[in-house]
Amino acid sequence: MREVSMHATQNRYRTHSRSVSGSIFRSSALTLTALLFAGSAMAKDLTFGYVPASLEYPYNVMTAKGFEEAAKEKGVKTVVIDPRGSVEKQGNSLDDLLSQKVDAIGFLPLDSVVAEGFVDKVSDAKVPIVAIALQVGDSAKRQLKDPYPGLSALVATDNYQSGVVAGEMAAGLLPKDKTAKIGIVMGDPAYTIVKLDTDGFKAALDKAGAKYTIVAEQPTNWTPDEGEAVCQNFLTAHPDIDLIYSHADDMAIGCARAIDASASKPKLIATGGGSKLGHDAILAGEMYGSVCTRPQLLGKLMFDALYEAATKPETPKGRFVTYDMPPITKETIDSCPEQW
Repeated sequence: MREVSMHATQNRYRTHSRSVSGSIFRSSALTLTALLFAGSAMAKDLTFGYVPASLEYPYNVMTAKGFEEAAKEKGVKTVVIDPRGSVEKQGNSLDDLLSQKVDAIGFLPLDSVVAEGFVDKVSDAKVPIVAIALQVGDSAKRQLKDPYPGLSALVATDNYQSGVVAGEMAAGLLPKDKTAKIGIVMGDPAYTIVKLDTDGFKAALDKAGAKYTIVAEQPTNWTPDEGEAVCQNFLTAHPDIDLIYSHADDMAIGCARAIDASASKPKLIATGGGSKLGHDAILAGEMYGSVCTRPQLLGKLMFDALYEAATKPETPKGRFVTYDMPPITKETIDSCPEQW
């Protein structure tokens, strides 16, 4: 009797076990399916905003392209608002994105100090925000690799290192039998990268033991026309100038025109390189070299940082994201294939 009872109990246990196991399996499968569906739906429902400084410039256009292409791959909707170089409009554009209840926001700061307030407002609204290309905060008080606390991430070219690469290139071009004369075609001083580009350049020259003096520095609005005008001034005031360093390919293109029209023939190098016009100028011998900058990649990296922050709330804030910047010369032009 005891034996029959034991078999009956075992049979009931086996039947119950199969029933429970089946239920657990079905429940797990349903849960997994629901999670996959939810994840897919969440990706499709996400909307990210981007406010560049101005889409007047090809560089900024390429950051938007990289951002939108990466978003498309993930099924994320995008809203890009062009503030047309106005700090006030940039602030209003960020407000517009908040009112649209986007899931994350990227922006290219027009004024690094004013941008602190923009970041605080977006961060207080519990929306991830990533700055691209330019630092948020006073560069005299905050290091590039120490992003402003409200940012999910700063995705940027390490402009100090970019200046170093340009300075190393310049050191090999300067005359060794005298104190070389150098002119610097600067970008807009409102951008913190201008100081970084110059500081890195000088640091590399000093480390190489170069004998030089900076005989002229002049800001521009980043355009070829202003680059040409500034270099004309340099060549008129210092016809014996040995080298001109431009903070971007765009101004260097204009500077090359000024040099071509002048009796002076200084060496010309730039940073902020990688543009098609810059590549063409290097291959034609109009410019010796530049430093690889990849705005389209920056746009993709910005999207990646936004996506991680939006889908993984535990992601640490204040990250610094950058990439390698090889020098570009005739011999190394293939090392920077991206052209903008």
